[in-house]
Amino acid sequence: MIALTATQIARAIGGRLQGGENESCPRRATIDSRGAGAGDLFFGLPGESHDGGAFAADALRREAWGVVVAQRHFEDAAAVCGTGQAVFGVEDPVVALGAIANRWRHELGARVIGVTGSTGKTSTKDILAATIGKTHAVVATSANFNTEIGLPLTVLDAPPGTEVLVLEMAMRGAGQIAELARIAEPDVGCVVNVGPVHLEQLGTVEAVAAAKAELLVELPNGATAVIPADEPRLAPFLRDDLRVTTFGEDGAVRLADGTFDPERPHGAGLGETNEPDSDMAIAGRTLRIQTPGGIRAITPSFREGYLVRNLLAAVACAEAIGIHADGELNVRFSALRGELLELPGEITLINDCYNANPVSMRAALENLSAAKGRRLAVLGGMAELGADSDRYHAGVADDAARARVDMLISVGELAGAYGDHYTGAIEHVPSPEAAAHVLREIARPGDTVLVKGSRSVGLERVAELLLAGGSAA
Repeated sequence: MIALTATQIARAIGGRLQGGENESCPRRATIDSRGAGAGDLFFGLPGESHDGGAFAADALRREAWGVVVAQRHFEDAAAVCGTGQAVFGVEDPVVALGAIANRWRHELGARVIGVTGSTGKTSTKDILAATIGKTHAVVATSANFNTEIGLPLTVLDAPPGTEVLVLEMAMRGAGQIAELARIAEPDVGCVVNVGPVHLEQLGTVEAVAAAKAELLVELPNGATAVIPADEPRLAPFLRDDLRVTTFGEDGAVRLADGTFDPERPHGAGLGETNEPDSDMAIAGRTLRIQTPGGIRAITPSFREGYLVRNLLAAVACAEAIGIHADGELNVRFSALRGELLELPGEITLINDCYNANPVSMRAALENLSAAKGRRLAVLGGMAELGADSDRYHAGVADDAARARVDMLISVGELAGAYGDHYTGAIEHVPSPEAAAHVLREIARPGDTVLVKGSRSVGLERVAELLLAGGSAA
């Protein structure tokens, strides 16, 4: 339940109100009129092909608690408003959605952690939610609810009694993270990293850093900024009134002594960099993590060494609100983010096709290099890299060579650039369906297959076809 009455909501968003005379509260918020029912507060948002406000009357007929619509739809919705229902007319329903979420965020009294970054923000969010969830009631961003629509819906989905909100913040251009931060008003803001993403819109990595740093700029006095120890491009956006915690090698939160816990079986040194080797599986091992409050011993469920950096960021965020991570840590990662699937014929598929950029591609290929059998990589192109796109694709081809990939299957037009630089075995195909067909022809027991590319390539189709066992033709 969103424990706000119609009067309280009207005060939060302004505009016109009809109905809502009783003291009832909405059950949940929704932007889908088809699923709106008793107790729901429907937001009629404008879209590319449909205007949700045109369906507000339908939602009310299905006994929705209330609707929020643009002023041009107010009269039509008000005409069917029944007893106990509320109609709110506003200038911009998207802005109103954020305003109600901000009011509910304060009503909850929960501590809020905002997480952004060029890559790894979803994994960090998942690890952080698992860390906090061991001892506190936490609500975290699900799926891709990390935009100006998804973030407020996540906040409004938090029930009374929620103690911590972990909110992922995505961006497509300048100003968007600032907008999300003003809605969420985080107590802790974490920038996981800065890398070459969205360059078509932003131009330079320095501009990307500035866009990500909007989260830090919008933090209130006394809040905590959590940043990588090795990212100087964020330093200009820090303020004296912020607490700052760094993570990673030489950070305030780092791997202690550069070793896994020697009390555990199979302990191993981590080398001079104080970070895990890229090909080191860590499942079942205890990591000793130095924090400003002492050493924490954590045994994560995930096996990928490159996720340790995300773990350090998550621990830094948890420590910032007084939550100490210790013991077993079972993380359930979001779909399409490095999930391990067992295919028929003893073939392992790493389904990491939600998105891709040069940084995440390198990490995924380093992880693939740990495979004991043959290593196959199905790689789509990386979108939004601007004028330097070919150079970044060349870098990924070099990464694939260093990972000793036995066969690279490049998918789609952008991925053709891999073939211009890759020196190993490669086959270029036009579609995910064609890639699945090639894999059926060449994969054999013991192989590990990485599937990764920008979301627009649709590489999730590869796993769907292979798991279904149907024809890819």
